[in-house]
Amino acid sequence: MPSRRSLRRTAAASAVVCAALAGGLLTATQSASAAGARIHDIQGSTRISPLAGQQVSEVPGTVTAIRSFGSARGFWVQDPHPDKNPATSEAVFVYTGKETPKVAVGDAVTFSGTVSEYYPGGKDAGLQSVTEITDATWKTGSADAPLPAAFKLNAASVPNRYAPDAGGKSIESLKLRPSSYALDRYESLEGMRVTVSDAPVVGATNTHHELWLTAEPKHDRTARGGTLYRSYKDPNGGRIKLASLIPFAQQPFPVADVGDELTGTTAGPLDYDNFGGYTLQATELGKLTDHGPAPEKTRRQKSDELAVATYNVENLSPSTPQAKFDRLAKGLVEHLASPDVVALEEVQDDNGTKDNGVVTAGATLKKLTDAIKAAGGPAYEWRQIDPANDQDGGQPGGNIRVAFLFNPERASFTDIEGGDATTPVKVVDDHGKATLSASPGRIAPADPAWKDSRKPLVGQFALKSRPGSRVFVIANHFNSKGGDQALDSRFQPPVRSSETQRTAQAELVNGFVKDLLAKDRKAAVVVAGDLNDYQFSPALKALTAGGVLTDQVNRLPAAERYGYVYSGNSQVLDHMLTSRPLTRADYDIVHLNAEYADQASDHDPQVLRIRP
Repeated sequence: MPSRRSLRRTAAASAVVCAALAGGLLTATQSASAAGARIHDIQGSTRISPLAGQQVSEVPGTVTAIRSFGSARGFWVQDPHPDKNPATSEAVFVYTGKETPKVAVGDAVTFSGTVSEYYPGGKDAGLQSVTEITDATWKTGSADAPLPAAFKLNAASVPNRYAPDAGGKSIESLKLRPSSYALDRYESLEGMRVTVSDAPVVGATNTHHELWLTAEPKHDRTARGGTLYRSYKDPNGGRIKLASLIPFAQQPFPVADVGDELTGTTAGPLDYDNFGGYTLQATELGKLTDHGPAPEKTRRQKSDELAVATYNVENLSPSTPQAKFDRLAKGLVEHLASPDVVALEEVQDDNGTKDNGVVTAGATLKKLTDAIKAAGGPAYEWRQIDPANDQDGGQPGGNIRVAFLFNPERASFTDIEGGDATTPVKVVDDHGKATLSASPGRIAPADPAWKDSRKPLVGQFALKSRPGSRVFVIANHFNSKGGDQALDSRFQPPVRSSETQRTAQAELVNGFVKDLLAKDRKAAVVVAGDLNDYQFSPALKALTAGGVLTDQVNRLPAAERYGYVYSGNSQVLDHMLTSRPLTRADYDIVHLNAEYADQASDHDPQVLRIRP
């Protein structure tokens, strides 16, 4: 069986919505409805079963699929005789815990048990619930019954609108409108057999043997075959996660990249979990067809161009396997053409996640620069500032930070003493030009905006072929989206609580750039890094306020504006921005990681070529 995430239902994660939730004792009408219930009566026309907490008996249906692994085993039952209400699902999951149910696909059964609502991740996670039957018993009748026809998910059946707007409140009590909203469509099909045909892969296979497909191949398509996330208003409702119920020995899960296709029919019951939402649990898999493009390579910079790159190296430490160092090095040398300056994010300290007070990162950076040299690249030097222990977020004990690499054959670094973990760098006047009080230096490290988050690192560089040139590079890694409600949350629109801190961080960086330009209106400034937010977000609006910075991603064709893939959405998290004097910047997102099952990092690097 494929390796998957744990499917445990703990006391904290499994919330049974009982009669008390509805206000107390069962009424005579409720008891009567439960006594003769069909599956569509159990599911009802909202997200919560009208029979939640009640006992149902002798409910008929056909077994369509079985989950025989993990601690959340059970089987799906679908009524072959549906009602005429498209809002009511005709299937339900019968939960059997750690016991593999003794049923077979095609068995006609009648089941009894308690109607429950299970919240993946716990109710406080804000996600939707799965209606299921617990404490179940069942009787098996005839075998080999024909399975109900699978509902076809495609551009015609999945609405363009994603979810009803409840002003940030729960949508659980709202009547389902499956022809109006994508989330309502999926909820109306909960547990039922669904199918997609010739489905493009929009999220590569992960280590849990899952990938993302789209039922709307033409909707917001990227230049390389993914699905582009371009606004909060449209989260791309055609995306659906794919997992498999097929034993691995019988059919291994496809190892697919974005742009590939599952040709033919992929079908199975529609499930929901806390690692991506609505999930097609395949009992039939289409054939993997390789349509995806090869990893990209950018051009080499010219002699009068300074090439600045940004690369999130994803929790890099000396304990990271050498193979990853080698792949990162190959990417920098062969795919990014050995940039002159590299802003790195997620560089961990010299003992990784061991939390013993070590904050230095020299061993990490030496191992990376040695690998780059072995790959045929330059002998990079580095500059960085060790953070205060356990103050910058990330993996506990890892002390991740941003750092600079630079090629001393082509670029020089202006070292100015005084930079440390807690001293804020200032802009000072240098005979009519801007310079720094410390290089490298950290921007406002004591400001509350940087609590449990990485502090920006600013350094002053020069292109050796242009004597007297000054380029200020600010490396960033803004706070993550942890704590935000998911796109498929039961609260709509979802709250993006982490946005407040990123916006405050952006305002500080924007203010620092304004200080540079106030001292020298021709100052060449590059702001780079993993900003953990979109080009249309409040944080990026704050960062570019006053027109002091241009977000280079907005100068690309729309279909190329992405460097990260999450839940099947190709999106922008990493950015490179420039001050006004750098009008001739040449910018490239180099797609070599995010779209691939085999990746050195979950982020694509970016490179900017400027003439300072």
